[in-house]
Amino acid sequence: MKSSMEGPVGLKRIRYGFFFSWFCLCLYACKEDRPFILSIEPRIGLSGEILTIEGSGFGTEQHESYITIAGIPPTGSSYLSWQDDRVTVKIPALGGFGLVYVHRDGKKSNPLLFSNRAAMPDLVQNQVLGLAPQISSIKPESGSIGALISIQGSGFGASREKRGVFFTWNAEPSPTAPEVTQEPEVVEVFEMEFGYELWSDREIRLRVPDGAVSGNILVRTPWGSSKPVFFTVTDRPGTKTFKEKHSYTLAYTVDIQVQEAAAPNTLYLWIPHPVSSASQRNVTLLSRNREPFAEHYQGTTLFQLTDLAANTRVRLSLSYLVDVYTLETTLKTQAIRQTGDSPIPTVYTLPSGLIPSDNPEVVAAANAIIGKERNPYEKARKLYEWLIHEGGIQGTPLHTTGIPDALVQKQGDAYSGALLFCALARAVAIPAIPVAGVLINRARTSSPHYWAEFWIAGFGWIPVDPCLGAGMAPEDFPLHEEPAAYYFGNLDNQRITFSRGQEVLSQMDPRGRITVRNRDYALQNLWEEAIGGIESYSSLWSDITITGMYIQ
Repeated sequence: MKSSMEGPVGLKRIRYGFFFSWFCLCLYACKEDRPFILSIEPRIGLSGEILTIEGSGFGTEQHESYITIAGIPPTGSSYLSWQDDRVTVKIPALGGFGLVYVHRDGKKSNPLLFSNRAAMPDLVQNQVLGLAPQISSIKPESGSIGALISIQGSGFGASREKRGVFFTWNAEPSPTAPEVTQEPEVVEVFEMEFGYELWSDREIRLRVPDGAVSGNILVRTPWGSSKPVFFTVTDRPGTKTFKEKHSYTLAYTVDIQVQEAAAPNTLYLWIPHPVSSASQRNVTLLSRNREPFAEHYQGTTLFQLTDLAANTRVRLSLSYLVDVYTLETTLKTQAIRQTGDSPIPTVYTLPSGLIPSDNPEVVAAANAIIGKERNPYEKARKLYEWLIHEGGIQGTPLHTTGIPDALVQKQGDAYSGALLFCALARAVAIPAIPVAGVLINRARTSSPHYWAEFWIAGFGWIPVDPCLGAGMAPEDFPLHEEPAAYYFGNLDNQRITFSRGQEVLSQMDPRGRITVRNRDYALQNLWEEAIGGIESYSSLWSDITITGMYIQ
């Protein structure tokens, strides 16, 4: 017997069913008195990841509203934001799969299906079912560092969360390592270089990242990696060499002592973590004793402590593994062309509170130092040489009142030297950023340190360390034998970077009481924020402890 769904009558029923479903959905959406879910992202995810729900009628404030995923309501602290058309929340522990609903004023939205990736069979997680991204074309097929390109294809995903584009990256092999054939490593597109301009399921527009070399490009998503497609990096005015890899394990803690407090209260902690760059790679979390409120939040890990009682102690501890390479650069200055459409020259020449590049004394000094020089690389060299020879940089940390004062008084340290270089560079239209982290001496102890990077179109970021260039190194630090020449354009592997540029963070509550930690191992405007009934507490941020080092 033939199925009743076969033949013309069956087709009519199918069409009618689709039309009826579409009509019901539209009718549901038009009801203004109940919430409506348009989409969820990701549709397949893991516990602890961020789920974004978009739609309408959720309410401008949460109040008594909530969501459920497979019948499970997340805890109150899991909600990151609640708007009338958008809710973000951390995914709770789930079983296999279930429906997502938004509940407001006793009314329930339409459902969308969410699946737990951890409960799915391996077959789905691999590329067997065709879920992996596919690259159909790259336009153009070649470009310089910072150039804008377009990747066409499918399966990229509607948003960039947990997805990325990777270019070929190569390090110089160690002379003591055995000769083996291995796949080239990769470097990801960087946010601080405004690397991603558009991300959609069928097109990605992005900029070629610092450190990329000619070789394969691939797209990675939670469902796998695309087949590689070759891309040629062109118009390079010089070369970058990454060598002498050091792998470090490091640990640090934050201790909170609450003296006086009453519920409700909240304490937020923005804890820096090592950043990824072309020369600092494979940053891996080894351990932590508490799950964060938000992972990778603008260069930090955000922790939330709620309803702390009086006379209590809380410790947060983190441990990371990171690979650091020595970086050496060579340039043909006559081959430099300041062309391209990258936003870097615009954004990283702007003045800021930290880098007063529009200060009249800074502008006058910068122009006097460079004279008639027009080549950006040579202008940066002149500024660096003036700083290390005439800037009065000292090894002992100073507490000057500002960058203009350090310039006029010709007194500075690693912190003011790095910021002053950036201010002088930006004053003469050279993109520059300050960098913060720690130096590691021979005894494997660390100390906060600051240096800078400047940008050359078609080449990327070039490091400068005015303090070490002036020969002002911490005790027992292995300073290069020719520091003045070496620390313009080159960088050792005896450091770990925690911030590139200043991380400008926003308060969680405008009424919160904030704590700023100046001259620490990261440049960020917020470190702690107390909200509610916390009347008195103290915090102790430990030094960065190097727990292990492996030299390749």
